[in-house]
Amino acid sequence: MSGFDVDQEMQAFIKRSESFSKDARPDDSLETIRARYDRTAEAFARPYPPGLQAKDGVLHAQNPARELRVRCYATPDAIPGRVALFFHGGGFVLGGLDSHDSVCADLAAGAEVAVVALDYRLSPEHVYPAALDDAEAAYDDLIDSGQAVILVGDSAGATLAVALCHRLRRLGKPMPWAQVLIYPMLHPDPGRAKGGPNENAPMLTAAALSSFRGFYTGGDVSVTRDPELAPLASLDVAGFPPAALFPAQHDPLCDDAAEYAAALREAGIHVTLHSGEGLVHAYLRGRANSERIATAFSEIVSSLQRLAHSGRV
Repeated sequence: MSGFDVDQEMQAFIKRSESFSKDARPDDSLETIRARYDRTAEAFARPYPPGLQAKDGVLHAQNPARELRVRCYATPDAIPGRVALFFHGGGFVLGGLDSHDSVCADLAAGAEVAVVALDYRLSPEHVYPAALDDAEAAYDDLIDSGQAVILVGDSAGATLAVALCHRLRRLGKPMPWAQVLIYPMLHPDPGRAKGGPNENAPMLTAAALSSFRGFYTGGDVSVTRDPELAPLASLDVAGFPPAALFPAQHDPLCDDAAEYAAALREAGIHVTLHSGEGLVHAYLRGRANSERIATAFSEIVSSLQRLAHSGRV
């Protein structure tokens, strides 16, 4: 953590997170890496808030070949007619319904809005555009049921949220109600942080970021100019919904949120960009371990609640 200005609680959070990788080897199997990621997430999980109900199910069930596993979270006072569709992070390679279970529960209870978490297909078994196809199918299912949908995602999940906006506009489909994006991965060059201050940031390095993108594309660098893969490949965001953006200062992705916010403002779209000062990538899971993270998570919840209840950031 040398060279990174993080407080003691953040240092402790980073140290505990990285402790799960202390025995990692370069030749570890993908199964081992995924299991390690899930154990890390489980170690930081919190009990469900009182009154929160969670239920597993499927979307797009009218097409058995495209059934999508989801987990739905809601409290009795959830606003009717609105739903947050949540896409988890993990570089398109890691994570699932369990890795972000506690996060989704706290979002649903705090914002008083139903949350539907999607278990999209992962790479390298399923390369681009499989995850985006799943995101679109889930979105279509919720729209068809009469819901106004807020897209929520962290890291790779935030990529899917913005990429989905590009695809929906291209296809002439209804746009989401809003976007809530947490340390989003949006730029077409995943290696642009190399040589910069965040090249070896704690929790996510520029090299790891490039590896994740390679898995997602199947090594096809030509698709990185496609805004449905790397949303900032196009700054044309006309017609996109309002957004709340939550970057992390010590993160190779830190500039992505600011550049997307600038594009939205240029298009006359309401956007709130939070500073992310003192935060690191993957901070969501540390909301019970750091006052700084708890404050950031509270701002995420408040933004989601305002969007769900009034349509304004």
